[in-house]
Amino acid sequence: MLDIRVIRENPELVKERVRQRGGDAWQLVDRVLECDETRRQIETEKQQLQSERNTSSKQIGMLKKQGQDTAELETRVRAIGDRIKELDITAERAAAEQNDMLMSIPNMPHAACPVGLDETANPEVKIWGEKPAIDNPKDHVQIAAELGLVSFEDGTRITGSGFVVYRGCGARLERALINFLLDTQTQENGYQEVGVPFVVKRECMEGTGQLPKFEDDMYGTEEQQMFLIPTAEVPVTNLYRDTILSEDSLPVKMTAHTPCFRREAGSAGRDNRGMIRIHQFDKVELVQILKPEDSFAQLEQLLGHAESILQKLGLHYRVIELCTGDLGFSSAKTYDIEVWAPGQGKYLEVSSCSCFSDYQARRMRLRYKDANGKNQFCHTLNGSGTALPRLYVALLETYQQPDGSVRIPEALVPYFGAESIRPA
Repeated sequence: MLDIRVIRENPELVKERVRQRGGDAWQLVDRVLECDETRRQIETEKQQLQSERNTSSKQIGMLKKQGQDTAELETRVRAIGDRIKELDITAERAAAEQNDMLMSIPNMPHAACPVGLDETANPEVKIWGEKPAIDNPKDHVQIAAELGLVSFEDGTRITGSGFVVYRGCGARLERALINFLLDTQTQENGYQEVGVPFVVKRECMEGTGQLPKFEDDMYGTEEQQMFLIPTAEVPVTNLYRDTILSEDSLPVKMTAHTPCFRREAGSAGRDNRGMIRIHQFDKVELVQILKPEDSFAQLEQLLGHAESILQKLGLHYRVIELCTGDLGFSSAKTYDIEVWAPGQGKYLEVSSCSCFSDYQARRMRLRYKDANGKNQFCHTLNGSGTALPRLYVALLETYQQPDGSVRIPEALVPYFGAESIRPA
């Protein structure tokens, strides 16, 4: 969440930056300030009353020693106590209301973010490789069916639409990709692999910003107090919630493979063919926790770690920077990596790499102790390194051969155990 001190000191700047995202969340800023002022006035009155009660209590003790009547003064002290209790209740309500509103205000975009209303304003900042020349390319649905790699029908039958079953070489290819992704990040890029639960508490989802805004997209259990994870970002980043790290332990760099679960509420009408948009998919996630002065420079490095996967696999891709109107709720700056899928005839997003500044850290009370012994909020980064389904799609469509086989990229051969997948 945003720092209340920043909102107090420069509310107009906060409103302007949040307004650049579109929507009306910027209007909450004035309401937050009203709540904050009420809460602070209550605290001032409460402190005055507590001081008065303490003084009166001492006076009562002295008067009793002198044998004087203290009934009127004791009545006054009781009334003060009752008023303090009322103020506590009012202050608690004001604090809760202020917190709820702060949780509903998105992060401020970085000052250098391109300003725009939607994805049409996202600039392309990099392109790598060339589009493969394939005459009449098949799409992954046809390729997977001919080679027996994926069954969409089985997924629908046992669970519902938006779920898939991998079979034979198809399952082996997914497993090979997962191991390749993890080995690249741990052995070459310095990430520690972690294995985390796939179900998290509500406060963890709030900590990384999925809740309350995106609750309709999530799979909740136990009266919405537990959730299937939409991304490994949630459990991995929350490993350090309510933690004070030492400065010399930063940066923390972690990677994890998990399934991800998303209802995709509100995505009707978008391209759902095959594996492009499914409700359960695997992903290897990258998370960094670091000092504020390092975060935006490290975002560029993290982007390179995600890009290295596509380069090793020889897949053509581009990098775009998200404009203010297309940023994720918690992000201050984001790059998307989009891989070319010949059978689709378009680019598919396979990774988002984001800097959240201290937005997530404030929500989960993640801090470090600086050289002066003062507790400071960390900055957090995360990126997909990468999501499996669309990477899988791009690989099948890019490496399809005229004889119906699919060539396995050289970097992946040691993991897959063969140089191609051929028709039975």
